[in-house]
Amino acid sequence: MQPALLGGLFIGILSALPIVSVGNCCCLWIIGGGFLAAYLDSQNRPDNLPVSRGLLDGFLAAVVGAFVWLLVSVALAGVLAPLQQRMAEEIARRAETMPPETRAWFEAVAARGTSSLRYLIGFGFQLVIGMIFAPIGGALAAVFFKKDVPPALGGPPPLP
Repeated sequence: MQPALLGGLFIGILSALPIVSVGNCCCLWIIGGGFLAAYLDSQNRPDNLPVSRGLLDGFLAAVVGAFVWLLVSVALAGVLAPLQQRMAEEIARRAETMPPETRAWFEAVAARGTSSLRYLIGFGFQLVIGMIFAPIGGALAAVFFKKDVPPALGGPPPLP
């Protein structure tokens, strides 16, 4: 269970940070969290990690990651709300000298709501996307970290 918790922390924290989760890399953190969970699980086993177990590790990390995302997002909203309010006031003060596209973008960011519905939709989105991509990372880790490597690829020589 500890590998899933650590993988979920990785997923949830990196997905909740506004700067890190922007763009197309959000699924990269989710795959990485599933990969991390399966890697840590493989380190605790004397034999190879089955791919099905890697899938399960990724799935559990995704569920934990969705809850961590929810907690971190709510905490960050409390910290960022005063900054967004000051930004909105500054925009209103300088609105006449700013290009209309830039002003519209700043106003949209400042007016972004922190309602419960936003967090509920975000949690559902994080959970569904995580349950798709984190098991992929877990399966990849199970394949990459096999302990029975053939001698031709650097594994131990066969017993006589």
